[in-house]
Amino acid sequence: MFALRPLRPRGWLLVIFGVLALLLAAYFGRRDLLMVAVFCFLLPVAACLGIYALRPGVSVQRHISPSLSQVGLAVNVTLEVRGSNPGGSRIRLVETLPPGFNGARPFSFPQPVVPHGRLSRYHYELHPRHRGVFTLGPLKGHFTDPFDVAFAQRALDAGDLLTVAPAAVELPAISLGDSRGNDGSQASRSPAHASHDDAMAREYRHGDPLRRVHWPVTARAGKLMVRAEESVTTPEAALILDQRPGAFGPELAANPGEADSSGSLRTTALFETAVVAAVSVASHLLERGYTLRILDQLGQPAFSSSPSAANPEQEDFAGPTAALEVSAALAAVELAGVHTATVPHREPFAESLAHKLQQSRRRGPLVAITGTLSAQEALLLAGTSEQSAGAYALVLCHDTADAGEALEILRRAGWQAAALTRHSPVEDAWAQLESETLHLGGGR
Repeated sequence: MFALRPLRPRGWLLVIFGVLALLLAAYFGRRDLLMVAVFCFLLPVAACLGIYALRPGVSVQRHISPSLSQVGLAVNVTLEVRGSNPGGSRIRLVETLPPGFNGARPFSFPQPVVPHGRLSRYHYELHPRHRGVFTLGPLKGHFTDPFDVAFAQRALDAGDLLTVAPAAVELPAISLGDSRGNDGSQASRSPAHASHDDAMAREYRHGDPLRRVHWPVTARAGKLMVRAEESVTTPEAALILDQRPGAFGPELAANPGEADSSGSLRTTALFETAVVAAVSVASHLLERGYTLRILDQLGQPAFSSSPSAANPEQEDFAGPTAALEVSAALAAVELAGVHTATVPHREPFAESLAHKLQQSRRRGPLVAITGTLSAQEALLLAGTSEQSAGAYALVLCHDTADAGEALEILRRAGWQAAALTRHSPVEDAWAQLESETLHLGGGR
């Protein structure tokens, strides 16, 4: 991209002097004044043509650390600019930043790392305040000729992407309705494919404790047999992230982050709280060793429309990198569809969600993070927990009184449910689910 602002102040002064010299030359008939006028006119023209024709051989590399950041954490950006300006003058470099970002001051090029070198290196730091996928750049060069007469601006690169994920909060450990080890594993005394005594025993090996000897099977087999070890199953959980437009209020969040380089996220202040709750719950469960399935209110992959998701159709997350994958996907998740303040559009919880959960046959906990629920929507949601070991809901609302009816319906169906407002800490609402569990006798 090339933008030419023809003249600097010195260039305009030359034009003015040229006009005056031309008038004086015509009035006095002085040939020397005419030559001065011609010089004053030709120099700005030559400077403009020179800046346009002589393209600097400058290349830019931008290093962003970390490339996946979190809201509130510092991001370090390093610019490496190689090359030189054929005109010999210095270049003023300006980094283009998204709205709401501060930290990049103008730089002067060249500033070689080593004397007479072609590499100049610049640093600046950002503190993102909103999640999203942002474009840092392009780096723009402000060029002048050696006489500071003409001026031009060029984009030196296309920019690079910075992904800012929501910051997770640490949640207190609560009972999730099943018996887990410290790593989240669950012991099972049932064998995978048989239920009789012979299938539960194996031949004695040196070192097996005598208390594990299975005497009836030993008598039948004619050799020493011991009870087989208990199997350890991978724990499973499901997380529902409600993305219904209108369920989180009609007002847009202040200074929402970008979904991509072309626009802003469809979000509200209340939905931003829901996203923080989602990343916190997901991190909490994944750190305990759960395989986590994340769905939206329709039973579809929750990140199918998120530009920041590495695999938008992925719904199951597990392993050491799963928490980072979920955080990255939540960076640009947004409300489904389009809504307005006057005509909010709210899709109810679909029966397909219940079918999806039933088909998966997951016996672990089910956690739902929802927007405002009507009585009918609460009943639909309540029916999705039949296959789960425990059901938990955080209902987002502007005032806790607004969620009273929905919470009561969910609790009567065996859910542990709590209201969450944009001003209340997520960890407090999560801890409240533990008190609900105790109040209801430890589960459904």
